[in-house]
Amino acid sequence: MPKHHLSDEEAALLRQLRKARRRKRVDNSPKVAVGLTPGQRVADSVAATMGSWRFILIQTTLLVVWVGLNVTAYVQRWDPYPFILLNLALSFQAAYAAPFIMMSQNRQQDVDRRNAAADYEINIKAELEIELLHQKIDELRENEVLALTAAVKSLSTLLEGRSTMP
Repeated sequence: MPKHHLSDEEAALLRQLRKARRRKRVDNSPKVAVGLTPGQRVADSVAATMGSWRFILIQTTLLVVWVGLNVTAYVQRWDPYPFILLNLALSFQAAYAAPFIMMSQNRQQDVDRRNAAADYEINIKAELEIELLHQKIDELRENEVLALTAAVKSLSTLLEGRSTMP
């Protein structure tokens, strides 16, 4: 039966991961948008707003009204077909929205990267802890086998002593 022992390097890594976990438990601060710059908060807000169904429905309604009013000439045609003013407004919206959304995505990518690194550390710690549990179970099993062997030996001696008696 092969023995599984942690190398010195693995044991040191496990101690380090345990200390880091204890520090994280003590520093259990809420995960709110703390430490974000005003630009990051604006980028997140714009991305959240423009990525919502509410925004899509409002914008669709405005576009339908805009086109409807200009096609039916209900009001003086301020933007006749092919709706150049509307195209210009939507181009401006896209030109300004894209950088905000990209900034928000980049920041979220950084958060995801940190979370992935933390998950990796947790997985390593779990693997090392499981290996330690295997060691302890193996030691218990080995001690149990030794105790059972000793008990069988003493019982055998006792039985041999009785069988040789008249």
